[in-house]
Amino acid sequence: MHHTLAPITAPIPVRASSTDDPVELLRFAIDAHGLGAAALATLVDIRGGAARALGAHMAVAADGRFCGYVSGGCVEAAVASEALLAMAQGRDRTVKFGDGSPFFDIVLPCGGGISVAIHVLKDVGALRHVLDCLERRQAAGLAYLPGQQALEPVDPLPRAQWLGQDFVTVYRPRTRVVLSGQTIEAQAVARLAEASGYDVIAVAPGGVRPVADIIDPFTAVVLLHHELDAEAAILEIALASPGFYIGALGSTRTHRRRVERLRAMAFRRDDIARIKAPIGMFGPTRDATSLALSVLADVAAARLVAYV
Repeated sequence: MHHTLAPITAPIPVRASSTDDPVELLRFAIDAHGLGAAALATLVDIRGGAARALGAHMAVAADGRFCGYVSGGCVEAAVASEALLAMAQGRDRTVKFGDGSPFFDIVLPCGGGISVAIHVLKDVGALRHVLDCLERRQAAGLAYLPGQQALEPVDPLPRAQWLGQDFVTVYRPRTRVVLSGQTIEAQAVARLAEASGYDVIAVAPGGVRPVADIIDPFTAVVLLHHELDAEAAILEIALASPGFYIGALGSTRTHRRRVERLRAMAFRRDDIARIKAPIGMFGPTRDATSLALSVLADVAAARLVAYV
């Protein structure tokens, strides 16, 4: 298969940022389109192992700047070069890398292969729709129609996949962590959650009522109190919410007391079983930082299970 070499005057691809946040990638694409031209590259096929999931994006500007990842970093510059060619020709293209690829000099460390669909943006309305949905903390779907070389908004599917001749990418709001507890553990969890890019909301004592409005299906509720009385009000709200994770500090013995209290209040067994206690992925921990790592690892794992 013959590939056209980029002309000498073609821009040299340069990574603009190391982000893989879909919101930042789509904003980059919209901005680049406004400045001249842009392409959105999407991982649409995986053969064997791969470093990224289907639907992973790169955004490429006409001046050679790019961001995002469709692999572990080994093919991104080549994808950007292909995107620049696509923009120069005004035509979409799909390129294979690794196993089954014409690029013999690009070998993926995982030994597999990937296909990347490169779409030259004609308008950014569909991208703005996705950003609007995420701003409202709603899931969004974006279909790439290779036959029409177009993007259009669609209802989100459970995961990114081919739907007939079209490829649908799915976007979900970032994880929100509602954090209750005036403890050193709560401070450590807040710091680490913010560093992880989560939307952190600390609930002040007595500020329970508005919490019900902010616990959506993409929210984890983390209760870090040393007394059951202190957590009672927000725990009741959490159990009535669609939050994907509810975790509470305390020993196994403390949790037995918690369960007895909730049963006495007529909470159903299935609801009570939603509570992860003792909280965290590993334990027992004896310092705030280890606990924070344990809690946020548990939240991240639960989010993966909830939205594959």
